[in-house]
Amino acid sequence: MANTETALKEALASIEGATGVALVDYTSGMALGTLGGGKSFDLNVAAAGNTDVVRAKMRTMEHLGLKSEIEDILITLSDQYHLIRLLKGRGGNGLFLYLALDSKRANLAMARHQLKKIEEELEV
Repeated sequence: MANTETALKEALASIEGATGVALVDYTSGMALGTLGGGKSFDLNVAAAGNTDVVRAKMRTMEHLGLKSEIEDILITLSDQYHLIRLLKGRGGNGLFLYLALDSKRANLAMARHQLKKIEEELEV
């Protein structure tokens, strides 16, 4: 089992094209940990904004009567991928991993696979 800091370091180091990663509480919109990003990409702002994305999707699913659980949400920009992975089990309720990727260097399928593995090993 990995703690938050270890999981974030693993994501940034092992996922090709990763430029920033955060563990986010979507009930409050607060980042519980961040790594990467920079002056031009504030992960705390991204965490708060993507909290709204998660909440909106959950509301929509509720209104549609969908019983499935969200595994991940992908946002594709012209030069980036933003991947949101909701945590399951072990106290992960209300949390998600947020990963920003350089789309020119990233393999999206591998990034999703590796982020799922990191999520499964994360102890919160």
